[in-house]
Amino acid sequence: MNSLTRALRGTAGRLGVDPYILAILATVGLALLLPARGAAANGLEHVTTAAIAVLFFLYGARLSTRAALDGMRNWRLHLTILLASFAVFPLLGLAAEAAARPLLTPELAKGLLFLCLLPSTVQSSIAFTSIAGGSVAAAVCAASFSSLLGIVVTPVLASALLGGGAVRVDAGSVLTLVLQLLVPFLLGQFSRRWTAHRIAAHRRVLTLVDRGSILLVVYSAFSAGVVTGVWHSVSAGRLLILTGFCVLVLAAALALTDQAGRRLRFSRADRIAIVFCGSKKSLAGGLPMAAVLFGAQDLALMVLPLMLFHQIQLMVCTVLARRWAPAGPTSAPAGTAAVRPARTAPARHTVPAPPRSQPVR
Repeated sequence: MNSLTRALRGTAGRLGVDPYILAILATVGLALLLPARGAAANGLEHVTTAAIAVLFFLYGARLSTRAALDGMRNWRLHLTILLASFAVFPLLGLAAEAAARPLLTPELAKGLLFLCLLPSTVQSSIAFTSIAGGSVAAAVCAASFSSLLGIVVTPVLASALLGGGAVRVDAGSVLTLVLQLLVPFLLGQFSRRWTAHRIAAHRRVLTLVDRGSILLVVYSAFSAGVVTGVWHSVSAGRLLILTGFCVLVLAAALALTDQAGRRLRFSRADRIAIVFCGSKKSLAGGLPMAAVLFGAQDLALMVLPLMLFHQIQLMVCTVLARRWAPAGPTSAPAGTAAVRPARTAPARHTVPAPPRSQPVR
């Protein structure tokens, strides 16, 4: 297993791709070749449900209540990031969906909008902010707030903006969201007194549970897509068009968050936190929410834009973090995963920069 892991990481380093993205692609390939059917699919659904609950329990257990309370003081910064995540991004999503509707399938176009309704990432937003020399405390608090609010705000926005029967939001689905996402999160928070030290001592195991649960969701979603035949509607041309839309949405988000930080006269450290926390979308939070909100038949296509956007944002933000980094080495704070240059996109890759946006000074 260790040799396989090293080989995967070595391949990822040569290709300039996050090893986890390779794992997701391998899971997609497995689902295409050997999809779960019948009783196996039903069993997989129950296992995935349990894994999602464990995932959100770990989110709650990892979030430091003290760090969140300490970060509340900078309310202007947090409000700016939350508005970027849950107001500006949805507007970008509506524009992208309208432009993509004639070119993509309805599910892919709605998937573009769905990814714009999600909360920010936590781990990578903090790590990129740290590398670039930004305000790590502000990033910890803002990204955590966004993740927590997203459990409630994302389903509400999805119900209001997607419509057309794409989202299952009724009393039963709301109860499912509460029991599957919010209750485990709160239990994780309440358990920190007994679990925080264990989490710190077993990070590798927890990372395996964290990422493994996402791989289960991916396998389940793409298996359902194969069984129902939805992949006949996805061509190479449409994938290329979808990738282009993801790049445009990210470029617009980076430019708008950068300009917002400047015009509101935030410090350089705070502007970096605004850019990295306000322009990112969470794959880890988005896939479980999609599994609850959407029917199995549409799920694979609905989450495909999010999976593409996730890899693009990692590549672009890696380049930006390196460009903005101070002269000395900056390490990620305790409890976050550092982004290691050897395992990320090399500088020779061409990535889109925010239009007319200058590097944060």
